[in-house]
Amino acid sequence: MTAIDQSRTVAVVGTGTMGQGIAQVALAAGHPVRLYDAVPGRAAEAAKTIGARLDRLVEKGRMDAPERDAARARLHPAADLAELADAALVVEAVLEQLKIKQELFTALEELVADDCLLATNTSSLSVTAIAGALKHPGRFVGLHFFNPAPLLPLVEVVSGFATDEASATRAWATAAAWGKTPVRCADLPGFIVNRIARPFYAEAFAVYEERGADPATIDAVLRESGGFQMDPFELTDLIGQDVNEAVTRSVWESFFQNEKFTPSLPQRRLVEAGLLGRKSGRGWYDYAEGAVRPEPHTAEPADAPEYVIAAGDLGAAAELLDLIRESGITVRQEGEDIGNRLVLPSGGQLGLADGQMSGEFRDVVFFDLALDYRAATRIALSASPDTPERTVLEATGLFQALGKEVSVIGDVPGMIVARTVAMLVDAAADAVAKGVATEDDIDTAMRLGVNYPLGPLEWSRRLPQGWAYELLQELDLRYPGGRYAPSVALFQHSLAGDAKGAAE
Repeated sequence: MTAIDQSRTVAVVGTGTMGQGIAQVALAAGHPVRLYDAVPGRAAEAAKTIGARLDRLVEKGRMDAPERDAARARLHPAADLAELADAALVVEAVLEQLKIKQELFTALEELVADDCLLATNTSSLSVTAIAGALKHPGRFVGLHFFNPAPLLPLVEVVSGFATDEASATRAWATAAAWGKTPVRCADLPGFIVNRIARPFYAEAFAVYEERGADPATIDAVLRESGGFQMDPFELTDLIGQDVNEAVTRSVWESFFQNEKFTPSLPQRRLVEAGLLGRKSGRGWYDYAEGAVRPEPHTAEPADAPEYVIAAGDLGAAAELLDLIRESGITVRQEGEDIGNRLVLPSGGQLGLADGQMSGEFRDVVFFDLALDYRAATRIALSASPDTPERTVLEATGLFQALGKEVSVIGDVPGMIVARTVAMLVDAAADAVAKGVATEDDIDTAMRLGVNYPLGPLEWSRRLPQGWAYELLQELDLRYPGGRYAPSVALFQHSLAGDAKGAAE
């Protein structure tokens, strides 16, 4: 099935930010576009706004004047829904209310031709439920663009329970022809991105709620160690705390209040207080004129140890051994294997976060996972109040000798990056197992939709076999209730290496 021909009309219903963005994308692809809004006059206003955006593109050299003039000539506001009758595709971007959407598409079904694709841009409602009111739900599909639609490449193409394969394929081909990167997914709560991204926010908020670290420190660790370009506290302030919390609550309720998707109480309090982020002037951070942005906690300089003893290979942090040697610190390979830990001169141990707590041991400091230890500019350490100060100072001095800023956080199981990545990996593996999308489409969606440095499944392949499963098992022991219980899919993945070894 090929894409909708460029000469065919694309109609957009709803002229808010998303509707205008989708209309601009269709215009740029060469289609005639009709804009409709139930509120009189709004479609005409939206057409003017889009025209002004095209003017700015010309000013910036991203579009030439004749191209702009041709696009303007193809853009037509519609005063009545009946003016959309000749459309080959209608994309809806109205209020996220099931009844409103069903009534709209029921009316459209009586107007448009049989070969017209009907699409919803919903991010939270069931595509199947919206299509349930239609006589011919096979031509109904989800086309979930990301804001701002003209700039972000990802489009989730969502097949409802009754969507025909040909309709989904045509929608995918059309999005690709528009220069977007479409991914296919099933109609399950949150689709791909809004489902799998929940732990990125939830784990940061949980560390904060446990008083493990402040927002600025958590954001800095995820950015400077985890490689995430946007941080959860900063990002939710940008999105709007009310919007982000509503999506989390919608996914949670759609999964019958599954513990893994439980909303954050601190975030709920922000919403109740009207502290919605940038749009209200304050959220996790203060955006008032002259407000000083808080700095992440950074440890004072400490002396580097002369040597460390490595009995194992540090697992997911194995590259640290080379960095330590390059810094001039001696690495002694001796003694019995103590797992992913180093022995410091004082006798204390430094271990990669594995879901255990420093307070469970006499003299252990944990360090967090990094996307790339060589490139990381900050490393988090976790210690209990009873951990000897000399061990914390030796661990701090070691990482500072490697050129890293050090943030010492509370005694939090799994720390910050490690628990976040493990939960993302688990969510992605579970989604694949349940037919939400393929591994490649999930990784593509998470890189393009929320700008992750790696897709979670690609990240998992870089980590030792069973790493995420074992860390979540430890977290599940310390936080019983199901939130951290690893999925069956992750369990099966953890067995794959053992099964291969046994076969050989």
